[in-house]
Amino acid sequence: MGYDRTGADRGAALLWILLLTATSAIVSLVLKCATPFPALAALAAVHMGRRDGLALMALVWAASQAVGFCLQGFPHEAATYGWAASLLFGGIASVIAADGFARRAGGDRAGLALGYVAGFVAFKLVVLFFGMGIEGHIGAAFSGSVLVTQFVRNAAILIGLAALYHGLVALGAPLAGRRALA
Repeated sequence: MGYDRTGADRGAALLWILLLTATSAIVSLVLKCATPFPALAALAAVHMGRRDGLALMALVWAASQAVGFCLQGFPHEAATYGWAASLLFGGIASVIAADGFARRAGGDRAGLALGYVAGFVAFKLVVLFFGMGIEGHIGAAFSGSVLVTQFVRNAAILIGLAALYHGLVALGAPLAGRRALA
């Protein structure tokens, strides 16, 4: 579903992509590289076009890798690069799933919730798939308690990001893209 954009629309989308990328980098740093890919995917699904959501995910992924390798001392090993790839592909899958489900929900809140759940599941399935081919410890990362903790943490981040988005829009910031559902 395409649409024509004005320069202002493109600028607004770029502003939000950069703002959410910076916010995500801060979250990654504070939470020791726990980048909220599913939360960002859900927000993008409701407020951006798919292309902008994918651009956001790529930039967020790059920022999270920069934080990890440059500030947190990630080791330069094949397994680490494999996990990095899993996060990129998981983020992409998360955007696609969140976008597909949010479109069907018919409202901002319902779209955000449904998009979040779909994005979280898609993200975790892709990471699990990659994890099976990477030497490492995927068992503990996919235990019930870890998944619940990650789901709740990402949901809390989503609520915070949605509040930030709506607060800045209320203060006069432009909408992020074609979707501004009531």
